[in-house]
Amino acid sequence: MTYNKNSKRNIAEIAFQLILHILVFVFYSFDRSNHHKLHAQVDLWEVAFFLNYSIAGLFINYFLLPKFLYKKKPIPFFIGVLIVIGLVIINEELVLEQIFFPDTRGKGFPGIIYNLIELLPIITILTGFKFAWDALTKQREVEALQSTVKESQLLYLKSQINPHFLFNNLNNLYAYALEQSPKTPEIILELSGVLRYMLYDCQAEYVPLKKEVEQLENFINLSKLQLEDRGDVNLQINITEQGFQIAPLILSVFIENAFKHSTSSQSDNIQIDINLNLDDTGNFIFTCSNSYSNESNTDSLSHGIGLENVKKRLELIYPNQHQLDIENTDGFYKVSLKLQLKNQA
Repeated sequence: MTYNKNSKRNIAEIAFQLILHILVFVFYSFDRSNHHKLHAQVDLWEVAFFLNYSIAGLFINYFLLPKFLYKKKPIPFFIGVLIVIGLVIINEELVLEQIFFPDTRGKGFPGIIYNLIELLPIITILTGFKFAWDALTKQREVEALQSTVKESQLLYLKSQINPHFLFNNLNNLYAYALEQSPKTPEIILELSGVLRYMLYDCQAEYVPLKKEVEQLENFINLSKLQLEDRGDVNLQINITEQGFQIAPLILSVFIENAFKHSTSSQSDNIQIDINLNLDDTGNFIFTCSNSYSNESNTDSLSHGIGLENVKKRLELIYPNQHQLDIENTDGFYKVSLKLQLKNQA
């Protein structure tokens, strides 16, 4: 794969250089004394003189630029450029003009300024376009690297969710199995469905919102088994618009924390309220509040691997497109999340 990409890149650069040299040569060789006529004449001396400039440009582009300038060695680079320009002038005055213009231009030296005015524009164009080409290529490489790093971070963060969820629910399943509870088969079935979604259905960066909401309902039904008639769970869904997508497993972390902290800090009168709202412009609002005991360690509510994980994922997936507010007052811990969702169409 890397070989193919490098080959395509090299072919594209060769084609670019050929087109650039042809265009520059056309302008260079245009017979200005006869430009009012309907023809352009190309002489052999023009080809020879342009090759002199072209070779100099290629040497600067493919030796001096990568060896010195791109390695942050500007002084050797500019010294090398001066040497190349000097050799171009020497070759032009002592060789090419003696061959093509021995009786006119070859008899005298017009001066450095005259030679620089003739050769600098051409070499500057040839090297300038090469520098721009390299800069664009480097920018694409940086963007590709940033994208790869982002994908790696997301995969790592997402991989932490499954074990965290599985650990909590296996403990519940173990407790029910010890008691030989009739709810054990139901728990296994619900857990199997949730894990199937996590492992197979949400590998993409975004999933349909409808599917994520269905998964949340299954997740909540599984989590309700922890309450054992010790409280109420209210779920309100106000989503009529279809076609929007959301990052998977973003919301389940908050719901999991709500059940975990409620059931661990309260023996009864547990209250969990979950609301999901979406308008037709893609503004998605999720709120989740849960009761907790004031005597419990409330500092742990706003910390933990799961919550820090989802915060990092939000920063990566929804930069400047989300607002997360967390507060704990009057015995309730409340999470409010606003997202600007994307339409899959």
